[in-house]
Amino acid sequence: MTTQFSSPLSPTGCDRCRNLQALDFDFTMAFQPIMNLETNTPFAYEALVRGLNGEGAATILAKVNDSNRYRFDQACRVKAIELAAGLGLHELPDCHLSINFLPNAVYRPDTCIRSTLEACSTFGFPSERLMFEVAEGEHVSDASHLLGIFRDYSARGFLTAIDDFGAGYAGLNLLARFQPHILKIDMELTREVHRHEVKRAIVEAIVLVSRRLNIRVVAEGIETAQERDALVDMGILLHQGYLYARPHVGALPLR
Repeated sequence: MTTQFSSPLSPTGCDRCRNLQALDFDFTMAFQPIMNLETNTPFAYEALVRGLNGEGAATILAKVNDSNRYRFDQACRVKAIELAAGLGLHELPDCHLSINFLPNAVYRPDTCIRSTLEACSTFGFPSERLMFEVAEGEHVSDASHLLGIFRDYSARGFLTAIDDFGAGYAGLNLLARFQPHILKIDMELTREVHRHEVKRAIVEAIVLVSRRLNIRVVAEGIETAQERDALVDMGILLHQGYLYARPHVGALPLR
């Protein structure tokens, strides 16, 4: 089945994407670190959508529909790059900016990336520090379209990631067709993993497969030292969760 898209707006420059009047709502970004426990430094900061008055991502995403999805996706990229550059993320050695993207908003990867690259140039952010992640459960009616986006982004030197791995239904099938740079294990599998042998077995299997495929693994949702220690014991050294830092607006926690 071919993915059906509403007629997208023509690609525009940073100024147009920063002007959110067409969206009828504004938003900001919070940043949460993905920690590298081997170096005890941030490997990346994920940009997470937030409302201007502290509203969570769900409140903002509820306003996204077929008529504004393209504009919202473009605006998120520009906003994330602008704010990250302003906070000096690019000054941190080897630290990436992770941006969530909506695959159904990307109608042609080579065209839809233009505003992203222009934003990097405008705000002085190195494009090779970008990482794009998509949730495994994100509804995409044409998997080949998502694979095409991933391959294009990878060829451009961006890191690619599958978020919430293990939460959806197409994870292994997707992984068989495309191997991203990063797999982010869903928090339902990492939560209290030290207490659950079944969860531990599943996570260990994901780690084994990832090593065979030369994919790095991020453990999401880490909240306790026991979870951290169990995951480190399994060889996972990239962690994200409240144990390290909550998302912050206007700051890079643990910088």
